[in-house]
Amino acid sequence: MLKIAVITVSDRASRGEYEDLSGPKIREILSGSSIECEVSLTIVADEEEQIRKALQDNLDKDYILTTGGTGISPRDITPDVSREVCEKELPGIAEMLRAESYKETKNAVFSRGFAGMEGRTIIVNFPGSVKAVILCTKLLLPILEHGVKMLRGAGH
Repeated sequence: MLKIAVITVSDRASRGEYEDLSGPKIREILSGSSIECEVSLTIVADEEEQIRKALQDNLDKDYILTTGGTGISPRDITPDVSREVCEKELPGIAEMLRAESYKETKNAVFSRGFAGMEGRTIIVNFPGSVKAVILCTKLLLPILEHGVKMLRGAGH
């Protein structure tokens, strides 16, 4: 069974001013898939220390999927904090998500989403919109189990 943490990074959702729709949508897609997984949800503000703590608190999971804070506005720092937490980058994941997202919206070129690993946890940043997380989650589904097998030393 895969253990997956979903972290929504949103000032408004963290203050209760806006209902988080993206995090629950990721959990819904994962739970409805053929992959056996346990999914937790967390919401934090676009604040460096809150994002870092949420990431570090979930390093016992197989995956941490973040949603939000990947753009170019001054408060979008999720990729920066994720990069600092990770020991290794997994550029192929972020490149694939951006390339496929570009087919849906040309604005995907402004996404700075990052993917990397810390210990035996893979961290992947998704944009914050529901449309984006639906696409990105579905794109990631076919590789989730293989990534964990590789991290556990099972090879290809």
